[in-house]
Amino acid sequence: MTQPKNGLTYADAGVDIDAGNALVERIKPAAKRTTRAGSMSGLGGFGALFDLKAAGYNDPILVAATDGVGTKLRIAIDTGNVATIGIDLVAMCVNDLVCQGAEPLLFLDYFATGKLDVDQATAIITGIAEGCAQSGCALVGGETAEMPGMYHGGDFDLAGFAVGAMERGQDLPAGVVEGDVLLGLASDGVHSNGYSLVRKVVERSGLAWDAPSPFGDGTLGAALLTPTRLYVKSALDAIRAGGVHALAHITGGGLTENLPRVLPDDLGATIDLTAWKLPPVFRWLADTAELSQPELLKTFNAGIGMILVVAQNRADAIEAHLKASGETVSRLGHVTAGQGVRYSGTLA
Repeated sequence: MTQPKNGLTYADAGVDIDAGNALVERIKPAAKRTTRAGSMSGLGGFGALFDLKAAGYNDPILVAATDGVGTKLRIAIDTGNVATIGIDLVAMCVNDLVCQGAEPLLFLDYFATGKLDVDQATAIITGIAEGCAQSGCALVGGETAEMPGMYHGGDFDLAGFAVGAMERGQDLPAGVVEGDVLLGLASDGVHSNGYSLVRKVVERSGLAWDAPSPFGDGTLGAALLTPTRLYVKSALDAIRAGGVHALAHITGGGLTENLPRVLPDDLGATIDLTAWKLPPVFRWLADTAELSQPELLKTFNAGIGMILVVAQNRADAIEAHLKASGETVSRLGHVTAGQGVRYSGTLA
C-alpha cells in the first residue's frame, strides 16, 4: 500500500511560529513596565488602544515619528552586543517628537530577521522597553518578522514608530526671533548617524571591534555602540518652564543641516565652536579619516545632541533647569539675521 507523502510545514520553510509565540511571552514583562497613564491593552492583540483623556489631554494634537538605527546595526550584529540597540531605536523617534513640543505616549517596533533567535530578540526588545521607560512612553506592540531568504548570517533590521501628543496651540517651533540663545545639550557619543562613515574609518584604522578603544575605556565596538541619549524628560521640563521657542535634534546632517530646520526662513545662527570640547571619539574619527571641520560638522553631532532655541530673558533659568535635570549644557551662540549656520572658532 502506498504511504502518503509528508506535507510541507511552515517550519520547513524556515519560519518557527512556536519561537515567535515564545518571544511574545518572554517580552511581556519588559513591555508591562512601560505602562503609563492612558495605556489600555497589553501585547497580543491585533491593535493597541490608548486613552488620550486618561493621559491628561483635553484638546490634543497627535504627532508621529518613525526612524531606524542605520548601519550601527552592523556593529551590533558583528559584535553580538545587541542589548542597547533598542534604546537607540526609541531615542531616534522620541527625540524627534519632543522637537515638535510633543510628549511621547506610545511606541511600536518592527524587528525582521532571517531566523528568529529568541534570546537575541528578547535582548533587543528589552532594550526597546528600557528606552520607552526612560522616555515615559508605553511599548504597546510591534511586529516580529522571520523572513528566511531575505536576511542572512544572523542579520536583522529594526524600525520604530512613536506617537506623541500636545495640547492644541502648543506646537514647536514657535516665536523664534533674532537674538534668541542657543543652548546645546551634550551627546553621549556618535548616537545613531554617520555609521557608514564610522565603519569606513574603523576599516582604515585596521582595528578589530574587540580591540581596545583608542578614545576611551573598553573595546572599540562597545564604545561605538554607546546608545543615543534620550532628551525627552529634560526637554519637556524645559518646555513646560516656558521660554523655549524651538528644539533641534542633531541627527543626520549634523549641526549644519538640523538647526536651520527649526528657524524661520529669514533667520540663521552663529555658533562658537570653542563653546564646548569635542569628545574624544570625534577627534579620533576626524584624525583617522582626515576629516575637514565642515565635513565633521555636517556628518556627526560633534558632541551636541540637541539644541534648544530659547528667549534671551529666559536663557539663564532654562540653562539652570536643564543642568538640574542632569544635562551638560553649553551656550553655543545666537539666532541671527540671514540664512544658514555660521561658525566661529575651531573645534578643540
